[in-house]
Amino acid sequence: MENMAEEELLPQEKEEAQVRDPTPAPDSAPVPAPAADTALDSAPTPDSDPAPALAPAPAPALSPSLASVPEEAESKRHISIQRRLADLEELAFGTEGHVDSASSLNSDNPENSQTCPLCPKEKFRAYSSHKLRRHLQNLHWKISVEFEGYRMCICHLACRPVKPTIVGEQMSSKLGAHYHCIICSATITRRTDMLGHVKRHVNKGETKSRYIAASTAKSSNEILKETDTDIQVFPNYSIPQKTDSYFNPKMKLNRQIIFCTLAALAKERKPLECLDAFGATGIMGLQWAKHLGNAVKVTINDLNENSVTLIQKNCHLNKLKVVVDSEEKEEGDALEDDGTLGDIQVTRMDANVLMHLRSFDFIHLDPFGTSVNYLDSAFRNVRNLGIVSVTSTDISSLYAKAQHVARRHYGCNIVRTEYYKELAARIVVAAVARAAARCNKGIEVLFAVALEHFVLVVVRVLRGPTSADETAKKIQYLIHCQWCEERIFQKDGNMVEENPYRQLPCNCHGSMPGKTAIELGPLWSSSLFNTGFLKRMLFESIHHGLDDIQPLIKTLIFESECTPQSQCSTHAPSNTNKQEENGVFVKTTDDTTVDIYSAQGKRKSNEMTINLAKKQKTDTSTAHPPFYYNIHRHSIKGMNMPKLKKFLCCLSQAGFRVSRTHFDPMGIRTDAPLMQFKSILLKYSTPTYTGAQSEGQMPPAAEDTVTDRVEMSVSDKAEASGCRRW
Repeated sequence: MENMAEEELLPQEKEEAQVRDPTPAPDSAPVPAPAADTALDSAPTPDSDPAPALAPAPAPALSPSLASVPEEAESKRHISIQRRLADLEELAFGTEGHVDSASSLNSDNPENSQTCPLCPKEKFRAYSSHKLRRHLQNLHWKISVEFEGYRMCICHLACRPVKPTIVGEQMSSKLGAHYHCIICSATITRRTDMLGHVKRHVNKGETKSRYIAASTAKSSNEILKETDTDIQVFPNYSIPQKTDSYFNPKMKLNRQIIFCTLAALAKERKPLECLDAFGATGIMGLQWAKHLGNAVKVTINDLNENSVTLIQKNCHLNKLKVVVDSEEKEEGDALEDDGTLGDIQVTRMDANVLMHLRSFDFIHLDPFGTSVNYLDSAFRNVRNLGIVSVTSTDISSLYAKAQHVARRHYGCNIVRTEYYKELAARIVVAAVARAAARCNKGIEVLFAVALEHFVLVVVRVLRGPTSADETAKKIQYLIHCQWCEERIFQKDGNMVEENPYRQLPCNCHGSMPGKTAIELGPLWSSSLFNTGFLKRMLFESIHHGLDDIQPLIKTLIFESECTPQSQCSTHAPSNTNKQEENGVFVKTTDDTTVDIYSAQGKRKSNEMTINLAKKQKTDTSTAHPPFYYNIHRHSIKGMNMPKLKKFLCCLSQAGFRVSRTHFDPMGIRTDAPLMQFKSILLKYSTPTYTGAQSEGQMPPAAEDTVTDRVEMSVSDKAEASGCRRW
C-alpha cells in the first residue's frame, strides 16, 4: 500500500517540480514529464491516470547537459548518456530541479538520504552524499562507453524487459544491467557488445550528429558551393548507402579536369551537345552550363526520381532554366526576368537507353564502380571527333587488390607491380578501345589520370573501320619479370615464340630457376597523353581561374613530352600567341590541332581521320616511353640515393629521355633499361658507412665494376627476400 501511495503522489510532485522550474526552452514547449521505460517515446501528461502498482519504476528525466539539443532529439536520449560526471551528480542531488529516482523514496527515509538515478531504490540507497558520489564514479561512470564526447553509463533500471525465472514455486524477475545506445536508443547488456554495436553504426556512417539532424523537424538539406556553383545536397550526401544523390567533395579535381576538357573541345566547334549520364546532384552539368554558356547544350540524366528532383532544384538555385521533354517548366519561365544563364535538359531514364536514343558530342560516364556496362552504348551514337570521358572508381580491382574482379569486368590478368597505377589506366583504355572497335570506331587517347580515388580516361572518337583496326592493333600483352620487375610489350606477330623470355632485357631467366616472368594484359600499348590538347587545357584552366588543377596539368604536359621540368627553356623568343606559365609556353590556340579537328562534313572528316592515323604512325618514336621506375623500389643496400632532381639530370646527361610522373611522386619515366637505370643510380649514390669518408672521397668506379655490383645487389635481394611473386 505504501508503494501505491508513492505512485499516486508522483504526478502531483511532477506538477510541483514544473512550477519550481518555470523557465522553458525559448520558442519551444516545455519538456514533458518522463514516461515509463516501456514507452520512452510517448510521455504522459500530468492529467493522465496514475500508473498501476505493478508497473516498473518511471524513467528519469532528461539530462541538463543536453538542453541545447533539439527537443525531438532529447526525447530519444536516455538519462544514462552524459558528457561529464558532474552532470550525473547533478541529476542525483536534484540541483537543477529535475525529478529523478530520488523522488520515489518513502517517508521512512531520513531527509539527507539520496538514491542513485540509474539504480532502483531496492538495489542501492545512500545516506550520505560522498557515498553516492563514490557509487556513481566507481560503478556507472568507470565502465561506461565513450562516443563523440558522450559517456553511455551502465543502467540498472527496468528499461530492458527480462524474462522471469521460476525458482521452486516462486517466480522472480531479475533486473539486468544494460547500456542505452546514443544513436538508435537500443539497449545492450554487455559492454563488449555495446562497443561492437557503436562500431557498426560508425561503419555505416550513422553518428550522433546525423541522428540529431535526421530527427529535427526543420529541413536538413545543406547548400554547398564549388567553383561558383551552388548545389543543394541531402544530409548524408557523402555516404552512397545512405543517400540517393551521392556527392563526393574529394572528386573536385576530377570535375575540374573534365571541365577543362570540355572547354578545350568547345574551342573547336560549337554548340556542343554534352551528356552527364549519372547526374546525382547535377554539380558537373551545372558547372558546364554556368561557365560555358551558349557554347554547350547540357543534358543531365539520372535514373533515381529523388535525384532528378534535386537536379531541378539546383538548376533553379543557379538561375538555370530546366527543360523536361522539350518543354520549359513554369518555374524556369518565372526566372527569365531574373537573368537566366542558360537551359539544361533533365532526363530520367537508364543511361544505356538514353545514349542509344540520342547523339552527343561529349559524354561523361561516372557510375558508382566500373563503367564497362555503359561503354558500348556510349560509342554507339557518339559523333565523329567527339570525346568520351570515363571515370572508374573500382580501384580495388584496378589496383590488383581483387584480381578476380578485374578478370571478370575487364578480361585482364594483372598482379601488383610498382607501376600498378599506370597499369590500371592502360586496362581501362584497353576496355574503351575494344568497345569502340566493336562499333567500327577508333580512339585517340587525350590523357589518362590515375589518382588515389579514381581512374579517369578521356579519348577522342575517330569514326571508320581503318581507325578501328589501328586502335585494335595497340592492344597487346605485357611480359613482366617478377624478379627485377623489368617489363616489355610482346612483339607483334602470329607465330608462337619458342622462348618468350628472350624479349626481356634482363637475364633473370638464365640465372634464376623456374619461371621468372608472367604475362599481363591485354593492355593499351600506345601513348597515354596528347601534348597539344593538354596545353589547350592548361590555357582554359588559367582562363577560368582553376588554380587547383594547374599543377596536375603541367605535370601531364612534361610527362607527355618526357622531359624534366628543369630543362624546359625559359629564354625562348617572345610570341604574342603564347603564354608562359612556370616555364611552360602555352599556345592560346593550337593551330595544327584546330586544323585537324575543325573539318566539317562526313567526307572531309574521314580524310582527316586517315591522315591523322598516318601521322600517328610516324610519331610513334616521339611518344613517351611506357611505364616508370620507382627510385625507392630499386635502391641499393648500403648506399644513400641521390636527390630526385639530381638523378633526373644524371639520366638526361647520359642520353636518356626522362621525366617525372603523376602516377607516383617518386616515380621516374625513362626509356633507359633497368640495368642502365641501376648503374647510374649506383654511380651517383654514396655509401652509408663513415669509414670511407674519413679516408677521403671514394674514386669513381669503372663501368664494368658498377654493372657487376648491380647484378650482385639484384641477386642478393632475390636470395634474401625470396621469389618476388605478387
